[in-house]
Amino acid sequence: MPQTVLLAEDDRAIRHALERALTLEGYEVRAVADGVEALAQAHTDPPDVLVLDVMMPGIDGLQVCRVLRAEGDRTPILMLTALVETADRIAGLDAGADDYVVKPFDVEEVFARLRALLRRTSAAPAAAGPSEGPAREAAQGAGRQLEAAGLRMDLQARRAWRGRRELELTRTEFELLELLVRNAGIVLDHSTIYDRIWGYDFGPGSKNLAVYVGYLRRKLDEPGAPQPIHTVRGVGYVLRED
Repeated sequence: MPQTVLLAEDDRAIRHALERALTLEGYEVRAVADGVEALAQAHTDPPDVLVLDVMMPGIDGLQVCRVLRAEGDRTPILMLTALVETADRIAGLDAGADDYVVKPFDVEEVFARLRALLRRTSAAPAAAGPSEGPAREAAQGAGRQLEAAGLRMDLQARRAWRGRRELELTRTEFELLELLVRNAGIVLDHSTIYDRIWGYDFGPGSKNLAVYVGYLRRKLDEPGAPQPIHTVRGVGYVLRED
């Protein structure tokens, strides 16, 4: 069965072009022009993935995302945005989106990001991570837990804590943190992280990874405590406890 995409985009030309491209790629597409119809479609016939334009009249893409997440709906969401400032992208991630594409976009990039989201959704939670790293891993009941640098992750329940504080993470943030925790003390270069998390290297000009790392750092931040995610300039990132 083809995977279903719910596309919400108020620009008719973009909506029709993207609907046609996704259909040719093999997806079953339901295209709507506003957030109200997107919510109605998501409630009556849940799709495999949503593609939401941020700027729509009435209920915009961010509001749709917030409503679905508040209802406990974890369907992966890809945002389409013409807003290029980091703060605007962070707003989308804060609303619960899993990824975003900036307009004007290459349709191949949309395809790549959708494949990555759907691949991660279909993978078993315990198998979502990369190869084993130095983090301590122990079986606890039906789930598995990782611990490193004062962080703890329950892979089965998809929950994470810094100390006693539970972290509210999106799917992408959780998988990025899992990758870093599994490889605690090891510097991971940008290409490796892109390949493991998105399944596609968006090239040296992409700021996608920097945005996610910055947002994850904000959620990990605690007054007076060291930041566990460190930047290795010109190489990538490493999780370690100073």
